[in-house]
Amino acid sequence: MKNIRRSIAAVAAIAAFGAFAPAQASAKSSCGGASWYALHSRTASGERMNPSLLTAAHKSLRFGTKLKVTNANNGRSVVVRINDRGPFIRGRVLDLSKAAAQNIGMVRSGHAKVCYEVIG
Repeated sequence: MKNIRRSIAAVAAIAAFGAFAPAQASAKSSCGGASWYALHSRTASGERMNPSLLTAAHKSLRFGTKLKVTNANNGRSVVVRINDRGPFIRGRVLDLSKAAAQNIGMVRSGHAKVCYEVIG
């Protein structure tokens, strides 16, 4: 009887862990500083930087990844697509296109604390 209880407990623990593991692995989010840029050079993905598109640079996320970025100061958010590498300044987690920065109200200051989550 003890062995059956142990087996049931082990199966329940594995099932519970398994139910949560995929959500944890896919739910990548972070907070930190962000700045914006509006160049017309080529991005690391090979496309030309267009300041009027909702794009961003991140150090390691795959090109094409979509993020919901929220300005921690005012709560405004925007969905961007990763198409470049960066930022290269300590404490910053994203470089946003000018259009994305306008959407969340950070053009004037040039930088802001943001939080992001991967949405696709």
